[in-house]
Amino acid sequence: MAFFTSEFECKLDAKGRLVLPSKLKSILPEASIRHLVIRKGFEPNLIIYPLNEYKKIHTKISSLNEFNSEQRKLKRNFFSSIIQVELDNNGRFLIPKNMLLHAQLEKEIILCGMGNIIEIWNKKIYKNYLISDLESYAELAQKYLDD
Repeated sequence: MAFFTSEFECKLDAKGRLVLPSKLKSILPEASIRHLVIRKGFEPNLIIYPLNEYKKIHTKISSLNEFNSEQRKLKRNFFSSIIQVELDNNGRFLIPKNMLLHAQLEKEIILCGMGNIIEIWNKKIYKNYLISDLESYAELAQKYLDD
C-alpha cells in the first residue's frame, strides 16, 4: 500500500503537463507506475489516486442504486469528474483543461501527500485550506484523534 506524505512544489509546463516527483513516483504501487486516476476535488483541487485506491471507491460508487435520483446524481457527478492518465517515460502526465480550470491551476502548484492519495493545488490557493492557528490544529487533532 502506498503511503504519501509531505508537500512538493512543482511546476506545470505550458501544455499542462506535470512531472510526478521521483519520491512520490517511487512509492506508487506496481499497477500505478504507468497509470493514475485523477478526480476533481470537493475543494478547488485535484485528487490523484493510485489504481488500487481508486478501485476501492469505484466499487462503492458503482454499487449505488441507479433508480434512486440522489444516488444517481452522486454517481453521475463522481464519474464525470474522473479521468485516467498515463505517465510518459519522464514521469509526466497531462492534466485536462477542464481539470486545470476546476483547480485554478497555474504554473506553480503544490502536491500534498494525504496518506493513500495525493492532492494537487494552486500554490496561492493551497494556504487558504491549511490550519494557520496551531491551537486550532491541536484542538482538531484532539477532537478526531483522541481515543
